[in-house]
Amino acid sequence: MTAASLKEVLMPAMEEHRAVAGLVVLGWEDAWAYVEAAEETGIPIILQAGPGCRAHTPVPILGKMFRHLADQSSVPIVCHIDHGYSVQDCLEGIDNGFTSVMFDGSKLTLSENIDITAQIVEKAHAAGVSVEGEVGFVGYAEGAPSANTLPEEAARFSNESGVTALAISVGNVHLKTEKTSGINFDALKAIEEVTTLPLVLHGGSGIPVNVRKRLARESRVSKFNIGTELRMAFGNALRKSLTDNWDSFDRIRLLAPTVDAVKSATIEVIRSLNGKQE
Repeated sequence: MTAASLKEVLMPAMEEHRAVAGLVVLGWEDAWAYVEAAEETGIPIILQAGPGCRAHTPVPILGKMFRHLADQSSVPIVCHIDHGYSVQDCLEGIDNGFTSVMFDGSKLTLSENIDITAQIVEKAHAAGVSVEGEVGFVGYAEGAPSANTLPEEAARFSNESGVTALAISVGNVHLKTEKTSGINFDALKAIEEVTTLPLVLHGGSGIPVNVRKRLARESRVSKFNIGTELRMAFGNALRKSLTDNWDSFDRIRLLAPTVDAVKSATIEVIRSLNGKQE
C-alpha cells in the first residue's frame, strides 16, 4: 500500500470516533514494531521522525525507511516529519518522500507562525503532502512550562494558515512517564467551537487511557503523539536482553527482543485511542 497523507487517515478516524497514533521513531526496531502493530490491529498509524531522530539518522535515509515500511504494509501508514522548526526542515521532508510535515512555530508570534506555516503549506500541498501546525506551546515534564492555546488564536491560525491539523495545548505535557496529565475539557471545547480542523495532542503518553478514549469519542482530537511509553517499553526490553545475554556483542541479537516488546506496547496504545471500545 502506498504511504498515506495525514488527511487521509485523520478524517476517517474522526468519523469512526477513534484517534490515530503518531508514533515517535528513533530507529529501525521501533519503526518495524509500530508497523507490525498496525498490521495486527488493522488500524493506520503515523511514523514520526522528530528532531532527535533526524539528528541521529539523515532524513534521506529515514524517508526511504519509512516509505519502505509503508509500501509493504496492508494498512495506511503516514510518513511524518515531527517538530520541524524551519521551512528547510519541512522541505527536506517533502523532498525525501515524507507524506506529512509539522511546522512548530509555537515560539513565534502568531503572525510569524501563520506566515511561515502558510509558506510551507503552499509547497507541501503542491507535492500532495499534509501539514500540521501548532498554536500554544506544549511544555515538558522537566523543562519549559506550557502556554495554553487561546481559542481566538486557534481560530485565526486555522483560517489563515491552510493546515490539515492543529496541535494544541490544553494540559498535555511532553515526556511524562506517568499518565497524570489533566486535560482541560472546557479549554478544548472553546477551541472546538471556533475551529473545524482535526486536533492533535502532543505528549500523549501522559494522558490516562480513559481520557484518551473519551477524547476520541467526544472531541475532534484525532491524533495523539506517543513516544515516552514506547521508549520505556524499548528500554526495559533492552535492559533485560543485556542481562540475559551479558556475554553477547551481537547488536542484532541484543536488540531483537525489543521488537516484540514495542509491538505489544503499541497495540495497547492503538486500542487506547478507540473511543468506541469498552
